[in-house]
Amino acid sequence: MSGETEYYSKDFEWNQLRQEIESDPSLRYHLLPIDDAHTNPSSSQSLSSGSSSSQDSDAWNKFHARHSTGKFFKERRYLLKEFPELLSCKEGSKVLEVGCGNGSTVLPILRGKESITVYPCDCSIEALKRAKEMIDAVDIVSVKHRFHPFVCDFAINGFPKWLACNPCREVILQKQDIYISDVKDKTAAGLNDFSSLKEGQCCLGGFDFVTLIFTLSAVPLQRMPTAVAECFSVLKPGGLLLFRDYGLYDMTMLRFEPDKKVGFREYRRSDGTRSYFFCLDTVRDLFVHAGFHVVIILFLSV
Repeated sequence: MSGETEYYSKDFEWNQLRQEIESDPSLRYHLLPIDDAHTNPSSSQSLSSGSSSSQDSDAWNKFHARHSTGKFFKERRYLLKEFPELLSCKEGSKVLEVGCGNGSTVLPILRGKESITVYPCDCSIEALKRAKEMIDAVDIVSVKHRFHPFVCDFAINGFPKWLACNPCREVILQKQDIYISDVKDKTAAGLNDFSSLKEGQCCLGGFDFVTLIFTLSAVPLQRMPTAVAECFSVLKPGGLLLFRDYGLYDMTMLRFEPDKKVGFREYRRSDGTRSYFFCLDTVRDLFVHAGFHVVIILFLSV
């Protein structure tokens, strides 16, 4: 009889890893500021290009179209062990899953808590199609009824007003600066379903949880402060933002060649998708500046 899977968050000391990497001459280019002579000119130019937003979305659309079976990302079953608050939350809690991809984060949340409702969004229509296919394949009616996907590039356009209208945001932000953005109208079959809104209701009134699971790293560094502030603007007072992403000196980072660098700790793959690799200070500064109180922040050394 198989027992419950154990969850490990620390297999080695991160500081020891840092010392090994920073003393390795072959990896020195990861530590240096961007050098135009050793980077891809077209990638660097796209950082300041006005069309970079559509380029990023197109890159992720093509990525998910290539991996149409949805098996590239495995279901994140560790999520509820890492964030047990999702299991102990009050009845009727609402979760905004930002950058949901093919649904690998959404599904374990819906399975784990029967009273929770998830509103997953992504800049890629192809990703949301994969997520919808994954949810439709689950033979649990209650899961499908609590899944409300929509297209949104939150780092550029902000979140739509039906998540949290202007008056509700003023209450949520409590004297913080308000970040309001208009969302471009994007449609895809079954992906902008607002049927959960009651007639006459101004908006959803914000969320009890916002999840950013391997999402913020795909946003260009200069847009991250606005993106994090958008998340704060739709989170109810006392709500939690659950964050996990690539850490500094992750093996994914070390595999990048010098010509893939488009910024300090920022890389663009050959398919156009990008990744940034965070240190703890950068994460703390981003979220505190947006108005968050950091409860816990650490490297998971696995």
